[in-house]
Amino acid sequence: MKAVYPGSFDPVTYGHLDIIERAAAIFDELTVSVLNNKAKTALFSVEERVNLLKEATKHLPNVKVDCFSGLLIDYAKQNDIHVSVRGLRAVTDFEYELQIAQTNSKFSGGELDTIFLTTSLEFAYLSSSTVKEIASFGGDITETVPKFVAQKVYEKFGITERVEI
Repeated sequence: MKAVYPGSFDPVTYGHLDIIERAAAIFDELTVSVLNNKAKTALFSVEERVNLLKEATKHLPNVKVDCFSGLLIDYAKQNDIHVSVRGLRAVTDFEYELQIAQTNSKFSGGELDTIFLTTSLEFAYLSSSTVKEIASFGGDITETVPKFVAQKVYEKFGITERVEI
């Protein structure tokens, strides 16, 4: 069975990778798909995020990385995918994600189900927004993202003398 894990992944964090690795163990094929959300200003381009994800998931043979614009239900239909994977950190995530899951199910004619995976406790606090904020002030993000991702984040903020990476 195939599944998709959609998101902005700006940048990919250890929390995302936790969900990716666990979902990859459940599904035959997992597509991690970067949403090109034109309403948000991203730190990394879609192409950069795809490349970072490819590097971060290269050890997982059943994971492929892609990108999409528009509705997830359309992307899933075009790729014959019937399951969406979403990570939950807290109850507040659940309320938002449940609404999205129900909407996707309704507008896909029941063709797209959503599976929720709770984030491992060690990553429950973690978000891409938090990582970017810490990095923008020169803080150490090496415990939140892979080192090669941290280096790219620091480069985006023009920080060259932050940590030994």
